[in-house]
Amino acid sequence: MNGGGHGENGSSHKAPKKRSVMKTTAMVTAAALLFGVVSGGTMFGVNRAANALFPEETAPIQQTQVVQAAPQSTSTSSGGVFIEDVSPIVDAVMPSVVAITNTMLYQGSTWFGQTQTYEVPSSGSGIIVGQNDTELLVVTNNHVIEGATTLAVTFIDESSVEAAVKGTDSASDLAVIAVPLEDISADTKSQIKAATLGDSDSLKMGQGVIAIGNALGLGQSVTVGHVSALNREVTVDGVTKTVIQTDAAINPGNSGGALLNSKGEVIGINEAKYADEKVEGVGYAIPISHAKDIIDDLKTRTTKVEVGEEEQGYLGIQIQNIDTSMAKLYGMPEGVYVYKITEDSAAANSELKEKDIITKFDGETVRNYADLTKLLTYYKEGTTVNLTVQRLENGEYVEKEIPITLNARPQEEETAEQPE
Repeated sequence: MNGGGHGENGSSHKAPKKRSVMKTTAMVTAAALLFGVVSGGTMFGVNRAANALFPEETAPIQQTQVVQAAPQSTSTSSGGVFIEDVSPIVDAVMPSVVAITNTMLYQGSTWFGQTQTYEVPSSGSGIIVGQNDTELLVVTNNHVIEGATTLAVTFIDESSVEAAVKGTDSASDLAVIAVPLEDISADTKSQIKAATLGDSDSLKMGQGVIAIGNALGLGQSVTVGHVSALNREVTVDGVTKTVIQTDAAINPGNSGGALLNSKGEVIGINEAKYADEKVEGVGYAIPISHAKDIIDDLKTRTTKVEVGEEEQGYLGIQIQNIDTSMAKLYGMPEGVYVYKITEDSAAANSELKEKDIITKFDGETVRNYADLTKLLTYYKEGTTVNLTVQRLENGEYVEKEIPITLNARPQEEETAEQPE
């Protein structure tokens, strides 16, 4: 499973040794390549299916109502085919599912061995989970929006509005993006709804489920299936996750879309599928009961809109990247190592110390210098943020939260590697 459409960093979902024939081909891949992100996807229209009303532009969006599926029926053909009608559920929930399109930067090598950066259009799915005073909030997978230079959300009426990242959690592969309410027309607001989140802890194997998402980047589509397994563990980039396994068809573009129960409640966020030439009908979704707290936290983050360079905050530190190989070699946490704090800087006026390793900035994961530098472009001087650091104490690294108020950027920048 690998994220964001940046190539294959997948890790295998291990099978018993007696099935060694699958070892060379079986792997768990992120939806970024198999279904999560579709490069160059063209957006097409979807059916109107909502009746929520907005008395005025600032009124809160309505929430999808719990519905009952139409009675199951058996065909009159001699084959006795069993047909289940889930259209009432789809009609109720479709207003809360959106398509996400973005542009990502991809680095590749030319025939001459030179590195070249390309802009690659991609697409995925998202679920409306609420709003605040100024923004509509949409949850999706982190790998759908990771590394994106532009973001847009397409609603049920085919209207598209630019969005910005609000918060991300790479470990859980979740992200929340924000759409300014003032940019959404009154007509669109009358048709969209916030999804109703269910209880994935109450699921049972064999229960019917419905997957909705922007399959193949062509607009919303629907597939049906069952809960194949619960509490299934898969390992991605060294992180083990507990997910829902389903046989509902998951296709390119579905990543970040909704997995629903028979009441139309979201019980999972589609994430990945098991890829093998001999395997069919094995997809994975993040259980919504495990994701709720993370989503609530991400909804409170600062929306990532770049501020002018002259207004950007400044830390006043010099750092060294601690990548995965260095972390394993020296037994250190992965992040950025603070080897110097500038006098009279924001860092000098905080509890940050030299030799600390910064792992998060305002709740966002920091893996290297580039991550920290990028995050600082979203914060104005005078803003107080929390740094999560690992500090060596008595031979062990201890996690600490350090509040720090950003200073103004100096007129003359130092040339040493630093996030400013």
